Amino acid sequence: MMLPLLSPMPVADFSQDNGWIWLLKAVGIIVFLLVSVLFALWFERRLVARMQLRPGPNWHGPFGSLQSFADAGKLLFKEDVTVKAADKVIYILAPMISVTCSLLIYAVIPFGPAVNMFGITTPLQLTDFSGSVLYILGVTALGVYGIVLGGWSSGSTYPLLGAVRSTAQIISYELSMSLALVAVIIMSGSMATSSIVEAQASFWWAVTLFPAFILYVISMVGETNRLPFDLPEAEGELVSGFMTEYSSMKFAWFFLAEYINMLNVSAVATTLFLGGWRAPWPLSAINDGMFNTGWWPFLWFVVKVWMFMFLFVWIRGSLLRFRYDQFMKFGWKVLIPIGLAFVVCVATIQVLRVELDGLDLRTPLMIAAGVVLVIAIATLFLPERKQPAPEVTEPEPFDAFADGYPVPPLPGQSLPPSPRAGRRAAAAKEQGAATAVLLEAAPDADVDEKESDDD
Repeated sequence: MMLPLLSPMPVADFSQDNGWIWLLKAVGIIVFLLVSVLFALWFERRLVARMQLRPGPNWHGPFGSLQSFADAGKLLFKEDVTVKAADKVIYILAPMISVTCSLLIYAVIPFGPAVNMFGITTPLQLTDFSGSVLYILGVTALGVYGIVLGGWSSGSTYPLLGAVRSTAQIISYELSMSLALVAVIIMSGSMATSSIVEAQASFWWAVTLFPAFILYVISMVGETNRLPFDLPEAEGELVSGFMTEYSSMKFAWFFLAEYINMLNVSAVATTLFLGGWRAPWPLSAINDGMFNTGWWPFLWFVVKVWMFMFLFVWIRGSLLRFRYDQFMKFGWKVLIPIGLAFVVCVATIQVLRVELDGLDLRTPLMIAAGVVLVIAIATLFLPERKQPAPEVTEPEPFDAFADGYPVPPLPGQSLPPSPRAGRRAAAAKEQGAATAVLLEAAPDADVDEKESDDD
């Protein structure tokens, strides 16, 4: 099946929009996200509870549906504590940066085709332009500044460690996510989200670009700091990570940003890999695409987004947290090389498609996807190369105060024995010798005492 090369410009036509339509769409997006977060909190608790054979929230409202509102009210009225050692301005600004960046992604996400809204024909999308995918990546990268600044400005150890971990994590998994999106851009011929949805009219990129789809799904879990990749806020290691020193509404902003980011990456996956708002087959073939017109596409978009939200919760209830070295190794040594290899394959096939008009895309792409998957599976299951055992050498003499201030020893060096430890060992040795002498004399004392009793 031949796909025409698309124009880099967006397909959606916003020429009839006015200020009221823009305002209505913007408010609608914010309301949709806030309501979705409230539902996600209830949905995640109920689903994880079912997985762990416990009831979950079931007191406030039918099936505990009002528990999310109760939690939001608690955070709203809870005492707001500010750490004395914090940088006050950045400490308050950091959660606002995170939540603001999270609210910007849906501006370029198409919810559906053109519809009639108060007599004006307008797409179900706030805006679109030729660099929408770059806009998504840029705003996503800016969101980490809120986490980093929040951890640094708290003036505490654990938040700083969580912020540093988050920086390394997002840099690593942003690269693999970008490589997955590059494959979609090459095949679609455009970076406008409406054009990418239009390019999937025949078949979805999740099928043709299956390795890129899997790569994106793994990367989006790491990007949102969710299990098994929640190292920046690992409760067993960092208390609560970068959010440790936050309370009340400042904590709620970070919490809100995390769940909105889950909705963001789910919407991007839906738009770029699952046909966006297009109905799944065979509904898309009924009555010449009747279910791809009007307000029906909004329903398909929401259903696909919540499929990914279910995946997030399913993974949380099933997998354990990675060790940090395993996590970074998986990103840099597995995901990024696979992404690079697949992008090279897709680019080669696309060049051949342009040069040799009439080339069928499906067969070579399926072959390339199969080869990349085989290499990925082989990489994951190959045994690790054992390092030769290091030679045992005598530790070098080390003076911790040689430069005038104490420094820790390097590998291969050892601190000299502590004088206090030496005195303690000598005292223990003397006490042990005295105890041994008393034990040797004890049997004779027992015999003498027994003889005196007989007399």
